[in-house]
Amino acid sequence: MDFKQIQELIKMVNKSNIGELSIEQKDFKVTIKQKEEHVTHMVSAAPVHAAPVAIAAPAPVAAAPAAAADGSKTAPAAPSNTITIKSPMIGTFYRKASPDKPNLVDVGSEVSAGTVVCIIEAMKLFNEIESEVKGRIVKVLVDDASPVEYDQPLFLVEPA
Repeated sequence: MDFKQIQELIKMVNKSNIGELSIEQKDFKVTIKQKEEHVTHMVSAAPVHAAPVAIAAPAPVAAAPAAAADGSKTAPAAPSNTITIKSPMIGTFYRKASPDKPNLVDVGSEVSAGTVVCIIEAMKLFNEIESEVKGRIVKVLVDDASPVEYDQPLFLVEPA
C-alpha cells in the first residue's frame, strides 16, 4: 500500500461516520481513527434520534389501517403468521439498488436468509438490508424513497 492510497483512506474515513479503520497485509498494518470529539458527537447524536422513535410508536399503528384499506382479506391474517423485517437504522428506504434497476423484492417474492430486500441510505452510505428469514414477501409496508426510523417495520414475510 502506497502513501497515496493511505491518503485516500484517510479522506474516506473523514467523510464517513466510521470511527476506526484497520487494514492488515502481510507485513504491513495501518489504523486510521477519527478524532475523539467527532466520534463523541456521533454517539451523542444517536440517542437524540432514538428517543423520538419511542415517542413515534403510533407510526406503525398508522400503517396498519393503510394495510387494511389496501387488502382487507390479507391484513387480518398477516399479523398472526408473519415475521416482520424491521429497519436496523434511521435513513431513506429504497426498494431498488439504483433508479434504473427493478425492485429487489416485490409482494410474492421468495426470500431466504441473506437475500437483500432493500437499501437504506444513511449519511450518504447505502446499506443493503438482508432478510433474516426464509419465506415469501406478503406486504411492503414502506413507500419507495421514504424516510424510515430505527426498528420501523418494512416488510411482512410469511415463513416457509
